[in-house]
Amino acid sequence: MNNKFSVSNDDRFCLIAGPCVIESEEQVLKTARELKDITERHDIDLIFKSSFDKANRSSINSYRGPGMSRGLEILQNVKDKYNLPVITDFHVPEQAAPVAEVVDALQIPAFLSRQTNILLAAGKTGLPINVKKGQFLSAEGMDNVINKIESTGNEQIMLCERGAMFGYNNLVVDMRNLDIMKELGKPVVFDTTHSVQRPGAHGDSSGGDRRFAPSLARAAIGVGVAGIFAEVHPDPSSAKCDAATQLPLDEFESHVEQWKAIDETIKHD
Repeated sequence: MNNKFSVSNDDRFCLIAGPCVIESEEQVLKTARELKDITERHDIDLIFKSSFDKANRSSINSYRGPGMSRGLEILQNVKDKYNLPVITDFHVPEQAAPVAEVVDALQIPAFLSRQTNILLAAGKTGLPINVKKGQFLSAEGMDNVINKIESTGNEQIMLCERGAMFGYNNLVVDMRNLDIMKELGKPVVFDTTHSVQRPGAHGDSSGGDRRFAPSLARAAIGVGVAGIFAEVHPDPSSAKCDAATQLPLDEFESHVEQWKAIDETIKHD
């Protein structure tokens, strides 16, 4: 997709992984180092992800992150120290250009996946873009998202499944969406940790059940996808965001081993 990484539905899957939100430089560097070690042992490409701002938290009192300036400094340190490509999300069009000066790919949050100005701003950076499919959108509806971004001349687009609203405070994953989005001609990523969220289930925060995330990822890889998105934390119980759904860092390698085995079976020559 660019000179830092390649993403394809037909090639070996890649990982987009890291803590949900930047809590400290120490936390981010520790997680990046261990994720790099894991993926190098298993010959899997890693794109490191963490957010400098979580602008869609349930409560006004929820932790959002260190902000754009400090957050980008920390992500730049990840690049410099570990030579990893990085991706992060942004929330208003004006952030796209300054964020693009640091990251190797941009991410569009699911709640913003129909916002034309956000999509155009991302497209104009020329960077690869990972668009989280809105919880309210059909897979077929992502064709309009593609058209908006491609109107800027940027065709480097990944489409990310992260579940659909199933009543209130619950999500369900329709695995058919993976094949439908692949038919749109773009790499498809499966977000296995956000797919097990229960949005707003705790009133002032989201809940969820991480135990289902590895199984859903296995199912998605069985369909054949370009990548798995997973939020990973050294101590999920203490996480300041998505504590119920992030995967423990010390258990992550066992999941990667299983995912790789399925991916190689599905995509063998």
